[in-house]
Amino acid sequence: MYSVIVPVYNRPDEAGELLRSLAEQSFKDFEVIIVEDGSQNKCKDVCEPYAGILDLHYYDKPNSGPGQSRNYGAERAHGDYLIILDSDVVLPEGYMQAVEEGIKATGTVAFGGPDASHPSFTDTQKAISYSMTSFFTTGGIRGGKKKLDKFYPRSFNMGIRTDIYRQLGGFSKMRFGEDIDFSYRIVEAGHEPRLFPEAWVWHKRRTDFRKFFRQVYNSGIARINLEKRHPGTMKPVHMLPAVFTLGTAALLLATLTALCMGSLATAAIALSPLLLYSLLILTDSTAVNRSLRVGLLSVPAAFVQLTGYGSGFLEAYWKRIVRKQDEFTAFEKNFYK
Repeated sequence: MYSVIVPVYNRPDEAGELLRSLAEQSFKDFEVIIVEDGSQNKCKDVCEPYAGILDLHYYDKPNSGPGQSRNYGAERAHGDYLIILDSDVVLPEGYMQAVEEGIKATGTVAFGGPDASHPSFTDTQKAISYSMTSFFTTGGIRGGKKKLDKFYPRSFNMGIRTDIYRQLGGFSKMRFGEDIDFSYRIVEAGHEPRLFPEAWVWHKRRTDFRKFFRQVYNSGIARINLEKRHPGTMKPVHMLPAVFTLGTAALLLATLTALCMGSLATAAIALSPLLLYSLLILTDSTAVNRSLRVGLLSVPAAFVQLTGYGSGFLEAYWKRIVRKQDEFTAFEKNFYK
């Protein structure tokens, strides 16, 4: 049996969509554990109609962040494997069956799956989804077929054998990046997480660019904190957004300087790399999503994703590496609200 664990924080509507998709699974041997993480807008009423359809367990606890809420659910789980999902995902009908088949075929103790955008998502959500999954933005490290780094499961769609989870102590108290920290600890314990391409989910993520920027900014901070916790895990692909951010700033400054000096030709040359990259994103996203509008929105989404992550990375590098502040002191407002 599987135990599906979902921490929820002020997202009752999304929790309802996830529960509906769980109720429609073709494979039925699982329980669902909903952990309300100190929400003001609770999802208990949303859960009640599914109590007779799913083996559903609802818990309400003070806020402690997603990682500790997953640990809370894991302590109360009865399944042989834990499946960790974010509340903003929706599952296709064959998700649980794909997990079952993947485990039978590989015998792995830890796994994860990719994500995609649903046809019902807004164009902005589809553009954000593209920017987080495309080889041309993240290097495909979130489970894409093409990737620049090995696969590490993430908390929107990850699974692990229950006894291994408990041996490792579950998620740490990091507020962001705790899923990658856990994946690193799985590998350090001698296990190799497997990617199950068929066990994919629809993932909504953020609904506007401002919220998306904050999300990826915190992810950039988390990358430095992860390197401090797990030396040697930072790869060139993790540094690319910072390089992109600095390069973008330099090119924009050069363009502005050239315009102030009246040199349109120099300004065009300085701006051309950014225009070419924008054209690449526009073309690829339009083809992938079969929508010119989504392609157009994917251009700012890509820049938000890269510069947001890069800015967080650079700030964390300055505070943690150069100034040698500890994790709590450097980012108390970001991580320990």
